[in-house]
Amino acid sequence: MRETRMFRKILVANRGEIACRVMTTAKRLGIATVAVYSEADAGARHARLADEAWPIGPAAARQSYLVGERILEVARRSGAEAIHPGYGFLSENADFAAACAEAGIVFIGPPAAAIRAMGSKAESKALMERSGVPLVPGYHGEAQDLPLLAREAARIGYPVLVKASAGGGGKGMRVVGGPEEIEAAIEGAKREALASFGDDRVLIEKYLTRPRHIEIQVFADSFGNTVSLFERDCSIQRRHQKVIEEAPAPGMDPARRKAMGEAAVAAARAVGYVGAGTVEFIAEGDAFYFMEMNTRLQVEHPVTEMVTGLDLVEWQLRVAAGEPLPVREDRLRIQGHAIEARIYAEDPARDFMPAVGTLVHLRQPGEVPGHVRVDTGVRQGDTITPNYDPMIAKLIVWGEDRAAAVRRLSAALAEYEVVGPQTNLELLRAIAGHRAFAAAELDTGFIARHAGDLLPAAPAAGPDEAFAWAAAVLVTLRDQQAEMQAQARDSGDRWSPWAEADAWRMNGEGYQDLHFRQGDDQPVTIRAYPLGEGRFRLDLPGGLVEAELAEDEAGLLLLLEGVSRRLRVVRRGAELVVVLNGRNHMLHRIDPLAPPRTETAGNDRVRAPVPGRISRVLVQPGEMVAKNAPLVVIEAMKMELTMRAPMDGRVESVHHQAEEMVEEGTELVTFEMEAAAP
Repeated sequence: MRETRMFRKILVANRGEIACRVMTTAKRLGIATVAVYSEADAGARHARLADEAWPIGPAAARQSYLVGERILEVARRSGAEAIHPGYGFLSENADFAAACAEAGIVFIGPPAAAIRAMGSKAESKALMERSGVPLVPGYHGEAQDLPLLAREAARIGYPVLVKASAGGGGKGMRVVGGPEEIEAAIEGAKREALASFGDDRVLIEKYLTRPRHIEIQVFADSFGNTVSLFERDCSIQRRHQKVIEEAPAPGMDPARRKAMGEAAVAAARAVGYVGAGTVEFIAEGDAFYFMEMNTRLQVEHPVTEMVTGLDLVEWQLRVAAGEPLPVREDRLRIQGHAIEARIYAEDPARDFMPAVGTLVHLRQPGEVPGHVRVDTGVRQGDTITPNYDPMIAKLIVWGEDRAAAVRRLSAALAEYEVVGPQTNLELLRAIAGHRAFAAAELDTGFIARHAGDLLPAAPAAGPDEAFAWAAAVLVTLRDQQAEMQAQARDSGDRWSPWAEADAWRMNGEGYQDLHFRQGDDQPVTIRAYPLGEGRFRLDLPGGLVEAELAEDEAGLLLLLEGVSRRLRVVRRGAELVVVLNGRNHMLHRIDPLAPPRTETAGNDRVRAPVPGRISRVLVQPGEMVAKNAPLVVIEAMKMELTMRAPMDGRVESVHHQAEEMVEEGTELVTFEMEAAAP
């Protein structure tokens, strides 16, 4: 290898886990790194990991991470020789790649011409059609007027898929079941595409009912060498975005692997591709169809690294520096099986709505080289904001075969602990433990089809519940004792009987009542009888138990009827979060002397479910609307969320206008309530 040609310093034009991932490899190769950060990311992990970090503007990506001129200016001033775009943001922006070349700065990615050819879904499909690669029936033309698109949808036949011509990641994508939905779907897809990619063009395709999403990792150098690094199965999705990916694809036979690999390599060669790219196919039955080519490194690239033993970021750097591919195709092999799970701040029970908040407690599974890996851009204490994608981390595991990888995934997910924003961890654990996933019965409708198992209306009570109640009680009693002893020390009378919280009574058995609420359930009173030496008899919802709480260097240990369990208790004001086997049990301590709660919200008002920007207001005061009619559209975390009418009625007031920023819980629309009968 010609090490003398390797870069001395690179700028990483991204944030989060991918920026950290690129920097890790760069440091291993002895390459200095430059980070850029928005005002919201001033203390972010990627900014701290780099050798130097430069501010580039406000929190909004379109004013910071998407401003190519500002990033190029930082590259010039910092002396960076090359820019790695990561994925998202400017990674598939042909104009930015061309601007880098003009400035004499290497763009660590494909040539601008290749990005233009493959970055547009419509143009890439036309190119594949000319090359003989099978396509899903659809419309990929330049004409974008609404009547024409509606006619094309009818010609193709419902259901259809409307999606952004530029970009990916499920942004600007809508499934349309019938002609009555098509106009709203096209308009919404265009708005979301424009916000995410600066391009509102869409295409329309036939929507397949039981497809698998299989992609091929390709790599090319500037010497004409192009290879396939095998496939990944990315069928487990929600909102058309991947949640779990694996390599190799289960059930992939050598003949199909060869055919798909050859098609992907042909696609790359057709546009003079250089660098890392992914050719995505949709497969149903024995057929497979070209979907798009992502001209960048993919979020799910670690599973390919785990089964090939390669570092794809290192390959990117070497190829961009002018070196040939490090390994010949005849030496590439698949070893074992790898699975990646994306941990998101989102609420699966609310249609995967993004969540925000501070990571009050974060404990990740222990990394085991070659077996368990965590790629993340956050640390405990960081805040998930509405400005960017809500991914917390990627958990990647490897096993000798798929069954071993699934077992390792389940074990690692059980170790994951997050307290703060709502996450999808429970969903991921349910998928990993589902019989259909174990049997590799995969397609893009997996989550929707098994929703009853994966997204139960309420989690079933189990033996963990008793441990959670007991832990909350004993930790509260211990805190009370510590507080009273501290007060006694401060008072100067350390032997005062008022410094004891032992529930002593003159005539009768001593006990103390504590009151908790779990979720919206009715309050529960738990009576605790001290038995001495730190032991208690607790009257829990499931009956009387004897409990004892101990603590050592490994943390809290709870003994319940002689059975011990490791757990963690995180306090957030009056709320105690008991983390047991990775699952959060949230219990709210009730002060019986506090005034009763009053509920102010009702069905007569619509509130913002997350912080975000109002992109459209669809109603006016005095307007009559039907239940489920769209009222306000909020843009948050690169997604559009449509707020709908909770009932038939008349709009009394609209509190905010388009372009205004709102916080979670902000009142958006109020309805007139019918007068109650006398």
